[in-house]
Amino acid sequence: MGKQYETVIGLEVHVELATKTKIFCGCSTAFGGEPNTHTCPVCTGMPGALPMLNRQVLEYAAAVGLALNCRIPPLCKFDRKNYFYPDNPQNYQISQLYLPLCREGSIEIDTVQGKKTVRIHEIHMEEDAGKLIHETGVEQRDGQTQEDDIQEYSLVDYNRAGIPLIEIVTEPDMRSAEEVTAFLEKLRRIIQYLGASDCKLQEGSMRVDVNLSVREKGTEAYGTRTEMKNLNSFRAITRAIQGEQERQIHLLEEGKAVMQETRRWEDSKGESYGVRSKEDARDYRYFPDPDLMPVVVSRDWLEEIRSRQPELAEEKLERYRKEYQLPDYDIGILISSRHLATLFEETTALCGQPKKVSNWLMGDTLRLLNERGMEPEKLGISPEYLASLIRLVDEKIINNTVAKEVFQVMFDKGVDPKQYVEAMGLQTVSDEGILKQTLEKVIGANPKSVEDYRKGKEKAIGFLVGQTMKETGGKAEPGEVKRLLKELLDASV
Repeated sequence: MGKQYETVIGLEVHVELATKTKIFCGCSTAFGGEPNTHTCPVCTGMPGALPMLNRQVLEYAAAVGLALNCRIPPLCKFDRKNYFYPDNPQNYQISQLYLPLCREGSIEIDTVQGKKTVRIHEIHMEEDAGKLIHETGVEQRDGQTQEDDIQEYSLVDYNRAGIPLIEIVTEPDMRSAEEVTAFLEKLRRIIQYLGASDCKLQEGSMRVDVNLSVREKGTEAYGTRTEMKNLNSFRAITRAIQGEQERQIHLLEEGKAVMQETRRWEDSKGESYGVRSKEDARDYRYFPDPDLMPVVVSRDWLEEIRSRQPELAEEKLERYRKEYQLPDYDIGILISSRHLATLFEETTALCGQPKKVSNWLMGDTLRLLNERGMEPEKLGISPEYLASLIRLVDEKIINNTVAKEVFQVMFDKGVDPKQYVEAMGLQTVSDEGILKQTLEKVIGANPKSVEDYRKGKEKAIGFLVGQTMKETGGKAEPGEVKRLLKELLDASV
């Protein structure tokens, strides 16, 4: 029997904070501006330009630290991390090495073996770098393209330079891709609930670096680790972890050494490649930033931040079980988004029908969000209108089929459902005399189905109900239609 190996994983998670301005200047953090338009002398590293800390960055970072059970010392300060790269205009990054804001936190995750605690080593604040855009240009001579006319070049956009980040560094406590995914999903939900970031991996507002090593099972010492970058989805993270652990085990089985290095994952190819040997902290020549004063963190200020913390998903889970008596499946979907949970709570407070509200949100709402490619936070339905729609169905003013049509218009255009139903004449046909006239017409037009019903074929009644609903434009109550149909057909035997 061959050797058994264990995978050891720690994460470095960079999160862009949802401030309106950058960490050390007043430039906009808005996404999508023309290149180099959200810049100033501070974030482009001009000589003599002095940084000033954005207070909101400190508040968001502290809020995340408190939610992750971190210890927040009374003093933190900023350091310069020196490196030279075109997207780094100052030739150093302002970060925190020696006295970060938050230390020694933890998150509890659910695994197949049960609950597990993942320790947080630290959370520190820092600024983002700019962005490089790599292009290929062609210069033709005499109308012909020569091989040496094709040139590669890079452009730099400093709009992202100075965007505020927090870096959440875990201890090497995870042992599988499943545990990493569980950790990241919970971390993302906590930060989204706090409003500190939207945490969209695909847009880069949450970026994950995976530090991974393997060791023989039962040994204490860690193996040589590599750092995996360029991971912009949970799928890519899972594939990268699986690929890297297989690569390292294969090297060890062949008697080769694993090199400590940074590797780039190419998800389209399902493979990684080394980009540089892994630096130690000394390679960056950290030293205290002389332009930024240390930050004194008072207990009173921390308690103020703590008092403003919203109810987080786990707390909602327990409360929803007791207060609304919903199944855990429903609750899991509702609390997956703070916006969805708020819409559920406010609508339920208006109509007193938690299960019906849950059904609308889990069914038609999620379906339309998926079809439109929208996040729940973009959902424009008001609690008042959703509660009104539920009441219209309860009071039999409209049936479920019409309600679904009205809901879609409500979703897309934000209309008042009651006014829309009245304006479009969608009220249920409830006059028994008018309904019987329609039924007699349907019976007369479908003698074959009538004969089938009288021969005991119950399915025939379903066809006749469908024809009646078509005749009434879907505005009849199917249960009432079926009852009256049976009454008319049985009476005329």
